[in-house]
Amino acid sequence: MDLSFTPEQEAFRHKVREQIRAAMPPHIAKKAAEYGHFDPPEQQEWQKILYSMGWGAMGWPKEVGGSGLDPTSRFIISEELALAGVPEQSPFGVNMVGPLIIQFGNAEQKARFLPKILKGEEVWCQGYSEPNAGSDLASLQLKAEDDGEGNFILNGQKTWTTYAQYADWIFVLARTDSSGKKQSGISFLLVDMKSEGLRAEPFVTLGGTLAFCDTYFDNVKVPKANLVGPLNGGWSAAKALLGHERVTIGGVGAPTRMLRNLKQITKSTFKDGKPLIEDPTFRAKVARLEMKIESLRMVVYRTIAGAALGHAPGPESSFLKIRGTELQQAVGELSMEAMGYNALNWFGDGVPAHQHWVASNFCYYRAATIYGGSNEIQRNVIAKGILRLPGA
Repeated sequence: MDLSFTPEQEAFRHKVREQIRAAMPPHIAKKAAEYGHFDPPEQQEWQKILYSMGWGAMGWPKEVGGSGLDPTSRFIISEELALAGVPEQSPFGVNMVGPLIIQFGNAEQKARFLPKILKGEEVWCQGYSEPNAGSDLASLQLKAEDDGEGNFILNGQKTWTTYAQYADWIFVLARTDSSGKKQSGISFLLVDMKSEGLRAEPFVTLGGTLAFCDTYFDNVKVPKANLVGPLNGGWSAAKALLGHERVTIGGVGAPTRMLRNLKQITKSTFKDGKPLIEDPTFRAKVARLEMKIESLRMVVYRTIAGAALGHAPGPESSFLKIRGTELQQAVGELSMEAMGYNALNWFGDGVPAHQHWVASNFCYYRAATIYGGSNEIQRNVIAKGILRLPGA
């Protein structure tokens, strides 16, 4: 299998890089240069720019607004976007609920929701985890009861709801039948965040951001028209959605960009009168990380090559999720080590701009091996779906 890019693809990459540079508003370009963190309003602003460039939802079918590009071209654009440091697309709309509506939704749902996701006009969040249902998601208890008048009535709680305070809509897994196996009584619903009885309460993360919320449902009325797929068939939709999420989380762009910042830190931090990057021991640590990232890149390239041949990612997406998140954490840890006591100065107190967010991101990425299905669960998926181990 040839994993190298053709001259035409390399020329396309150069063109993409120039297009991204030209499209970035000054305030986004400044923050990107500082390796800063972008909030949902900035993500939404960038989504509208991507839409104007024809890149709003590159992986969607062309008939619903996708780019029509081949998998390799889409990967090149995604990688260059990550390396440029622009706001990440909010994954919940474009990469998660959008593909689910395309796959399982009816014509009315596609017409209502997909254009607004594509254009950045509506923001989504995810209602999966609950206080007692995280990795064991099938234990969820959010109830959706039929009121006999064409609606479901939702009662319960979701947690770790990323940026729910900014969202217009939330997609949830809710229990619509408690009589059978716990996986078989779950349905996939779309809920308007402005619904009466629904509230999101942000809480501060260890990274000092309001990234997560507890989301409460108190007799929230949801029209049955917002049921995606069959009643009690939400578990299949959930598994399909998590496959999309894990491939996204396990991308190589994020650790590559973090490594660039680490190298910048080692050049501006001194030990015994010399830049830290010249210290043989520390330089070896950086080199070891870089080799691991390049190994991940080869796995990603193989996945892209397979997609170009029409092969959809299966349980192997768990490999990407495990390795990608572990490397994000590893680069963050080494960046903190390189900064030394300066790592305690969060959000810019006395450190160069490119170091402002290192400590916050280090803390945030502690969750990377948990969200999207914990890495322990991913190992179970690999044991069962790929290794075929008995009892897995």
